[in-house]
Amino acid sequence: MRYSFAIMTFNPKGETMTIDTKKTALLVIDAIEAVADDSLYDPDAATKAYRENVARAVAAAHAAGMPVIYCNDAHVPGLDRELELWGEHGVAGGTRVFPEIEQAVSDITIPKRRYSGFFQTDLDLTLRELGVTTVIAVGADTNICVLHTLADAYFNNYASIVVTDATMTFLCGTQEGALEHCEKCYGSELVPIAELEGALA
Repeated sequence: MRYSFAIMTFNPKGETMTIDTKKTALLVIDAIEAVADDSLYDPDAATKAYRENVARAVAAAHAAGMPVIYCNDAHVPGLDRELELWGEHGVAGGTRVFPEIEQAVSDITIPKRRYSGFFQTDLDLTLRELGVTTVIAVGADTNICVLHTLADAYFNNYASIVVTDATMTFLCGTQEGALEHCEKCYGSELVPIAELEGALA
């Protein structure tokens, strides 16, 4: 099933997507690796193709003049509940964005202490001040932080796009299951990186 929103249009065959870059932002969710001891964000855990595709999405967003927002784990040791489940990971100051990504001065980083980039953060306020009505999601884990961020995006009335080969599941469930959940439960449009690049070109 294809979904149509005010800022996204498709031809009858669903072959062409247009994105209003003035009303859309790219959310880069936990595309990070450890620079210290970490139970999850091993620099070698993410596949090369996935990392490159995240970098391609960021580059395409920059070229289109679209806001890029990093929603990164920034946990507080001994306090955050996630650490009880997953061990010490994503500790504030202990990670960095993938080196493949060329960050811009205009990029925004919003630290998070729970799965969702919206929970108890400035993400919703930031998006509203930017005039954003649709978010594009890349990053990991598709079944956890991406999924929960898109749930909150849906609850806050944002439309969403998920870049299927610039997201990755490596901790819980399957990539296919996570993408199906996003599409069926939150109305997310699923596109590969090449299609996103074409729409933003």
